[in-house]
Amino acid sequence: MKYIVHLSRIFTGILFIISGFIKLNDPLGFSYKLEEYFGSDVLNLEFLIPYALGISVIVVVFEVVLGVFLLIGYKPKFTVWSLLLMIVFFTFLTFYSAYFDKVKDCGCFGDALKLTPWESFTKDVVLLVLTLILFFGVKHIKPLFSKLPMTVIALLSFIVSLWFGYHVLMHLPSIDFRAYAIDKNLPEEMAVPEDAQKPILEYTWIFNVNGEEQEFVTNGSYPSVDGEYVGVETKTIDEGYIPAIQDFSIESDDEDLTGYFLEQEKLMMVTMYNVTKGEAEGMAKLKSFTDEAINKGYTVIGLSSSGAADKAQAKAAYNFNFDIYLCDEKVVKTIVRANPGIIILNKGTVVNKAHWNDIEDIEL
Repeated sequence: MKYIVHLSRIFTGILFIISGFIKLNDPLGFSYKLEEYFGSDVLNLEFLIPYALGISVIVVVFEVVLGVFLLIGYKPKFTVWSLLLMIVFFTFLTFYSAYFDKVKDCGCFGDALKLTPWESFTKDVVLLVLTLILFFGVKHIKPLFSKLPMTVIALLSFIVSLWFGYHVLMHLPSIDFRAYAIDKNLPEEMAVPEDAQKPILEYTWIFNVNGEEQEFVTNGSYPSVDGEYVGVETKTIDEGYIPAIQDFSIESDDEDLTGYFLEQEKLMMVTMYNVTKGEAEGMAKLKSFTDEAINKGYTVIGLSSSGAADKAQAKAAYNFNFDIYLCDEKVVKTIVRANPGIIILNKGTVVNKAHWNDIEDIEL
């Protein structure tokens, strides 16, 4: 039992630190995932949505700290109880998400590793078993150091985690795992190869045959049935090839301009997922910076999911010298973790990006 507890302790501690650090690298992204869970169509806890970012930071810092506590053997009873409560909650959450097909990606490892809902649930079940081993074998969890070094390490893990979370919120994630990272080519990330695996769908056709409803399953072809058609249900067996970027577009009121802008050599996109929620200090910085970019030959555009009236109002209020085009809110949030943010492309390849706090660091 002693050796099983030690192995469980090492594996669980390391996994919690890795998982927590990846989310701590992008707490804003994890908060967007929490907003999905809090939505009316999932947990129906919409009153928590305004607090999603705060909850995100608390959860991921706690996750990293608990991993450190477990590895060094600091306050083992508190640590194991906390781990057990956390993993029970996450197991419920991932099961609910998987069973009811509510959230496609749990966000357990941020954008670094995408897990399907059932994969996430399986991972949590394994962690739950390991945590139960720790719970019943807590007497075998011994401190690695004396009291003072243990306290110092525990305190440092909390301070460093909190500082790192604050740092990436005020700038950008230190490691960018998304498809819009520097050196990524957006057209390539959006492309679907000719030989890509096609989605596999299952069709369940319902017919009324002699007064009784019967089901006929095909791969898409209309069944030859002597009866009255009632309806059809589709089920995805395999989603096939999914490009890294699926919903990116740049649209005016009249047309889709995505291809046109991705061919530009010096394109600066100002991302504002919602112009009415943009940081006032950041929005004010944009005027002089974008004017300078235009003078140096850049094509400057804005991307936002806001309505035409809000975009016109923001453009007038800050005297922007560029047009703001329509783009899906989730996509804009993914491109740059800031509102507003800057991303610079050369023929579709990302050459630079920045939080509004770091606009001055961009060399035009």
